Amino acid sequence: MSESSRQSPKLSICALTHGPAFHWFGYYDKHAFDPTGRYVFSHQTEFENRSPRADDLFRVGMIDTGDGDRWIELGQTRALNWQQGSMLQWLPETQSTVMWNDREDGRFICRLLDVKTGERRTLPRAVYTVSPDGRWGISPDFARLNDCRPGYGYAGLPDQYASVGAPRETGIWKTDLQSGESAMLFSLADIAAVPGHPEYPAGAKHWFNHLLFSPDGSRFIFLHRWRGAAESLNVFHTRLFTCNTDGSGLYVLDPHGGTSHFYWRDPQTIIAWSWHPSDGSKFYLYHDQTDKVEVIGRDIMAVNGHVTYLPDRDWILNDTYPQAGRMQNLYLYHVPTARRFELGQFLAPEGYDGEWRCDLHPRPSRDGRLIAIDSAHAGTGRQVYSIDIGPILDSAAGDRLT
Repeated sequence: MSESSRQSPKLSICALTHGPAFHWFGYYDKHAFDPTGRYVFSHQTEFENRSPRADDLFRVGMIDTGDGDRWIELGQTRALNWQQGSMLQWLPETQSTVMWNDREDGRFICRLLDVKTGERRTLPRAVYTVSPDGRWGISPDFARLNDCRPGYGYAGLPDQYASVGAPRETGIWKTDLQSGESAMLFSLADIAAVPGHPEYPAGAKHWFNHLLFSPDGSRFIFLHRWRGAAESLNVFHTRLFTCNTDGSGLYVLDPHGGTSHFYWRDPQTIIAWSWHPSDGSKFYLYHDQTDKVEVIGRDIMAVNGHVTYLPDRDWILNDTYPQAGRMQNLYLYHVPTARRFELGQFLAPEGYDGEWRCDLHPRPSRDGRLIAIDSAHAGTGRQVYSIDIGPILDSAAGDRLT
């Protein structure tokens, strides 16, 4: 066995949800666990393997792992997709407030619920990412996102500017989560005009995706994407931007067209799967507002995945898309020792492809000792599972002491 890859201690993998209904959370960059680690979020539905429609209604809930994995329904939503759900998440800096997106009266909105008191609020704009202090939300145009990249926006409302390549009327919006007031920070036209991009193909249509606040809330990151009129849905081009939370200080962190999944390591550094002229397609550490770029996990984290750091930043949690035999690999990478610890392989059954695939999307608990994944490997459709990774963390700590 190579020094760079270690067999993991035996892990406890538990199914938190079961059929006949299907369950999943969605994206990897949200708080899926409550602050105590007892409650785990999930969506619930009766169907799979087709795109959500405007008349579909999904359930939103949480699993009480302290009471036999009991399902607790919190509400419903008509604004949801297979990859990111309804942006269901715990509101930062609160112990009991949850939030998710919905559709009502011809607009996408955001619901907030205090699970202890039952108090409910509705914000007039859907939210993508939330500042660490729980005060601000940032959003793209979800109707346009659905039009340009099915599987990431929401059905039910048309893209009002579908015929315009880079409209000035829509872009990225900032919302005060207390008052509900929002304002557009910049438009698609504004960002398309920022220098430092390859030549746009004929009929290029632009959109935004994958927004995330920095850990200190001082900046946020987003992808500017576009596709030519003659290009297929699976072809698009990308620039990675960061900016201040008022929309100023725009910086093109990666102009080379290949950025995919990313995560803030700290307020100054981002890990991202991308292409760079120095080493091709790799995971890179980008140092914000500089041209400093360095490879991480060069030959060990060798394929794209949904990447996060555990709280101590010594560990990277990652998965892969289906590899040989349609197996999705889940692993930890220990940064100080450059070792990879395998957490398991999970079958992606036939039919879980494209827009309605079931990615693992691993997301850690607040203390970093538990992770939750979505998986369809057991033959019961997509369900939510938890994995106790404490034995690996403890074993690695023991290795360092000996």
